[in-house]
Order: sequence, then structure tokens, then C-alpha cells
Amino acid sequence: MLSLSEFTVKRDDNVLFEPLTLELGAGDCMEILGPNGIGKSTLLRALCGLHLSVDGQYSYTAFVYQGHRLGLDELMTPLENLSWFAALEGSTFDDARASQALQRLGIHALAFQPCGHMSQGQQRRVAMARWLLSDKTLWMLDEPFTALDAEAQILLNEIISEHCALGGAVVCATHVLLEVDGKRSVELKNISANA
Repeated sequence: MLSLSEFTVKRDDNVLFEPLTLELGAGDCMEILGPNGIGKSTLLRALCGLHLSVDGQYSYTAFVYQGHRLGLDELMTPLENLSWFAALEGSTFDDARASQALQRLGIHALAFQPCGHMSQGQQRRVAMARWLLSDKTLWMLDEPFTALDAEAQILLNEIISEHCALGGAVVCATHVLLEVDGKRSVELKNISANA
């Protein structure tokens, strides 16, 4: 689902980390680790085509990307946002499935409330519902634990585990270690000359 060969990214013509060569297949979960500023977020943005200064080769299947910004319209409700995300993917919106996803995430009672009236953690759960409703098998997640309480962090680990068990794959840039059986960890390392 994802293949990198001697892949790295640059910022202001400086290579951020040592080149990566790796393969991610169905059922795989990989956490990307490293200190602030090493390039974890930039790596994911590059893989999604949002950062173009790269070296090396890469290929991937269709994916869902969740960055630091959740991409929610704060004037719209969770259901309206999820309908909009489905339209962006070219999918048919299924109101019943969306309601089930919100129920699973503990925010069904907020389904008709504008997202701008919600806490950051509740908004993060709306974004998680988007992944559950997507037909994309590869999830690229940037710091998905941000603003989540302990209960929601447990739920996030369960959702990632279930996705991988069903043949999906997850790449997660994080400072909070995933609690997912069989996960792999990759630590980005500074290029010596730039350290």
C-alpha cells in the first residue's frame, strides 16, 4: 500500500532526515517517531502531495490523510461535515453509517450541533468518523492523539487495530506511542551535517 525507496524531504534545501526505504502492506501499522522539527509532519505532507521538495521514490494506494488541521467547517454539524467529506471522495453519503460512526465515537448526541461549538477533542472525534466512513484502505495520520482524553486515546488505538485487522494499513506520525499489536516503529534521524 505504501513503498518508499531512499525517500527524504527537504525544507529550504536542507534534507530533514536520513532517507527511508520501507514497505507497508495490508494489515500493517507503522508509527513514525522523532523529536519536534525532525520532519514527521512534513514526511506525511510530502506523501500526500502537499510538500513537493523530496528526494527518492515512493508509491502508494488511495489514502485518507488527517493533518494537524481537521478540515472541519465549524459552521456545519458533524453530519454535514461527513456528507461533505464523502462528496470530496466521490462516495455516496450513508446517514445511517455516519450515525453509527458518531455513536461509536461517543458524539452522536452532538450530530446536529455546529462543530464550532464543540471542544477540540470532540472535533477530533468527528474527524475520526471520517476515516471510519471512508473506503480508502491506507490512513495517514499526523498526531491523531492531540486533544483526546484517555478514553478517546484507548478508542483510537482500538479503531486503528480494527482497521489493520480488516486489511487496512496505517502510517501515524506521533509522540504518543500506539498500542497496536504488531506495529512497526520508524524513528527519523537527523542527517549528520544538519544536526
